[in-house]
Amino acid sequence: MDVFIFIMMTLAGWRITHLFAKEDGPFDIIFLLRKKAGAGFFGSLLDCFYCVSVWVALPLGILYGITWWEKILCWLAFSGAICLLEQATTYQKNEKEDIPGFKED
Repeated sequence: MDVFIFIMMTLAGWRITHLFAKEDGPFDIIFLLRKKAGAGFFGSLLDCFYCVSVWVALPLGILYGITWWEKILCWLAFSGAICLLEQATTYQKNEKEDIPGFKED
């Protein structure tokens, strides 16, 4: 297994997952897809970044792995790597920032 290919497929998977979960897409294609999915199971699936990452990682794992055991492990590894990239690139507000900074003398 080539590490470079794994990294490239992970980055591509993150981009596709981010497109489906958090963007409207070019010409609002993803927005229309979400609108058609509605508020049901598939609509809520498209709202969850981590849920979308599982399904985007599935074809990546099938393409990358050789045996069925490797394909399953690669599927989970791609999904995990995509989730880690999302955590690394998302700004999370610190609760201490909401507290005004002043002191009594």
